[in-house]
Amino acid sequence: MMASASLPAPAPGRAELLKAFEDSRTGVRGLVESGVSSVPEIFRHPDPYASIPLAPPGVSIPVVDLSLPFPAAAAAAAEAARTWGFFHLVNYHHALPHPPADGGGGGDYPTRALAAVRAFNELPPAERTPHYGRAVDGGVNYSTNVDLYNSPAASWRDTIQIMLGPSRRPDLATRIPGICSAEVLEWEARATAAARAVMGLLSEGLGLGPAALEEASCLEGKVMACHYYPHCPEPERTMGIVPHTDPGVLTVLAQDEIGGLQVKHQDEAGRSCWVDVKPVPGALVINVGDLLQIMSNDKYPSVEHRVTMNTNTREEPRVSIAIFFSPGKRGDSVFYGPLPGLVSSENPPRYRNFTMGEFFGTFFSRDLSSKALIDHFKL
Repeated sequence: MMASASLPAPAPGRAELLKAFEDSRTGVRGLVESGVSSVPEIFRHPDPYASIPLAPPGVSIPVVDLSLPFPAAAAAAAEAARTWGFFHLVNYHHALPHPPADGGGGGDYPTRALAAVRAFNELPPAERTPHYGRAVDGGVNYSTNVDLYNSPAASWRDTIQIMLGPSRRPDLATRIPGICSAEVLEWEARATAAARAVMGLLSEGLGLGPAALEEASCLEGKVMACHYYPHCPEPERTMGIVPHTDPGVLTVLAQDEIGGLQVKHQDEAGRSCWVDVKPVPGALVINVGDLLQIMSNDKYPSVEHRVTMNTNTREEPRVSIAIFFSPGKRGDSVFYGPLPGLVSSENPPRYRNFTMGEFFGTFFSRDLSSKALIDHFKL
């Protein structure tokens, strides 16, 4: 995918259209509620699904089973991260400190949280608008597209974003919309246990022992993004999320049964294609972020992915909850880069060291589709 710098500059008048949309404070869901029959100009992408073909039927991301013995699970996770950057995680209830007694291996937890997020987005507009805004100092915001003002075209989704760490407001639970607060925080605890287990597998797969990533504080920074993608009247004109990579160390994604997530994969011959990540009941989706690509010194790639619109025939929204994990130690004297155990005279570092302040400052200064983040730190 071409970097954003090669896309045409925003058209004249776009600022006014964005302001009018933002002032409605009802998001993309509000457009659907108003009965739009076409995609508004600010959401139109020039030929969004051109260039790279879809993978043939039957191609899918790997599966890692947490019920396997640790060495086997670590080998499977490391292979999946090296070759795909993405995998399904099954039997993740094995990672929970107190496995649930619901008989379903904990599978109900993301289902409850996803249903609660959907319920918030389908409240009457008057009940959603008080929550709408882009300020992050309160720990929670509800808005359309984190890069709405930086991107050439907006995407067809609304998001509740929740800052869970490294520092958490003591009143955070009361700031999350009441209709979904208990459910998403309940899910956070379980997703964090799954992330701890996966970081152990991936650390072991790097030959550093199971504790390396957790000791680097990689579980402590946490942002949750609860995405709601309304049904779209012209799915071929827009996207749910543009092709992008995630900035953090690891992403844990719970998704409903609708589908639409696609991963870019390169085969042995160097040909790229988009692979559907079809929902698997009881599975989470795990992916490597830009920081883990850097910390692993390119052993684990951070891979582009996107969300397409209306892959289902039903007129249903898609709902997903992503938790992005990143280092929690963020002082001006705390530096990150390739992990020391991976660097030698034979394997020199491919990236320079940086603080988390510089890293996230670089991330938020560009639009989501730009690949400039990793390139910014390359040696």
